[in-house]
Amino acid sequence: MLNSFLMIGQSNMAGRGFLKDVPIIYNHHIKMLRNGRWQTMWEPINYDRPNAGIGLAASFAAALYTENQDSEIGLIPCADGGTSLDDWNIDGVLFQSAISQAKIAQKTSRIKGILWHQGENDCQPGNAPKYGEKFAVIVKKLREELGDSDIPLIIGGLGDFLTEGIYWAYFESYAVVNKELEKFAQNTNHCYFITAAGLTANPDNIHMNAESQRIFGIRYFEGFHKRQHVLKPLTNESKLVEAIYERNLTKEEQKGLIDIQFSMGELSIEAYKN
Repeated sequence: MLNSFLMIGQSNMAGRGFLKDVPIIYNHHIKMLRNGRWQTMWEPINYDRPNAGIGLAASFAAALYTENQDSEIGLIPCADGGTSLDDWNIDGVLFQSAISQAKIAQKTSRIKGILWHQGENDCQPGNAPKYGEKFAVIVKKLREELGDSDIPLIIGGLGDFLTEGIYWAYFESYAVVNKELEKFAQNTNHCYFITAAGLTANPDNIHMNAESQRIFGIRYFEGFHKRQHVLKPLTNESKLVEAIYERNLTKEEQKGLIDIQFSMGELSIEAYKN
């Protein structure tokens, strides 16, 4: 059975990094859930909007595979861009949909962790101080529904770039949300906070760019693998991303990649035959 991970939150979990900006990650040992079945991972993994792109999950899974090459890894994409904590309330559609997908995944996999990134939508003064209280209800119910009170929960901080863009006024309390997220992780068993310090954004200064998403995924892996908070950038995170890109594809993966490129119109019939 696969070891799978539930992806929930808003757009920076879904991924908005530009696809053209980074090399692809293609590995037949890493799957994504589509229509209840496991397919080889291909980005965008979490296609919630037309602008879906590179997220943190691919490099997270690739780093996990590097650590244990006998593993099969599954990603369960359920993030939805622009959503608030209230949108994720336990009686709401998003929460119920995520639980439904998770339970489908549990038929053929073991859910080993939850990857969460959300908070931009709650960065107003009236919402930010209540973040931890609301989030605790969601996490408690998540663990109950998944049947594992100790399932690891990896939660990421918000980027410092949020107040630098044209929408800065919407994010004036982002530092309060970050404090709430870190405090929640410090006070909750099997929960680990991952800093977004030093990461950079797309021109909108809302969404992490593709390169930063790759690094963020490495930090999420570090938190999950070592069961610890990541409170500052890792010294080797860029090298770990490069090592993922430099992995030699198997012959089966090479063929699969060529098939995909041909079917997407990126290869001529002559090149495909050769």
